Amino acid sequence: MPTNTLPPWTLRQALPEDVEPIVELRAVVMRPDLERLGRYDEHRVRQRLRDAYTPEHTSVIEAAVSLAGCAARRPAGDGWWLEHFSLSPALQGRGIGSAVLRGVLDHADTERLPVRLDVLRGSPARRLYERHGFTLEREDAVDVFLVRKPTP
Repeated sequence: MPTNTLPPWTLRQALPEDVEPIVELRAVVMRPDLERLGRYDEHRVRQRLRDAYTPEHTSVIEAAVSLAGCAARRPAGDGWWLEHFSLSPALQGRGIGSAVLRGVLDHADTERLPVRLDVLRGSPARRLYERHGFTLEREDAVDVFLVRKPTP
């Protein structure tokens, strides 16, 4: 299948029992960036998601009837935090992440809310977010914090 063709996918509400498959996918997706930063810890990468998992704020991305990714939209202060946004490496670069992100941002624009997120320094995911209007808010030695203000 050409890389410019959007493969079939769906988005559904996460369930409590989705936590472990999401934890495993996230560990795979995060590993290269965490190793590059010297911060990969096999237990910690999984436990951080388990501790923060809230099915009511999380959507599961499915492709070919299996879990392919997730995205959590957590209310926070004056807007939302986009968290745990992961997509299977086999599906990255094919338009699914952009489509999911556009849906989140369209909803935020309707409600006139900013969306914030953080990404690891040097992560290629930062380019995706910047293409969708996110700008630098602040950064530290490990994380880059981005914000996207609502657009009309």
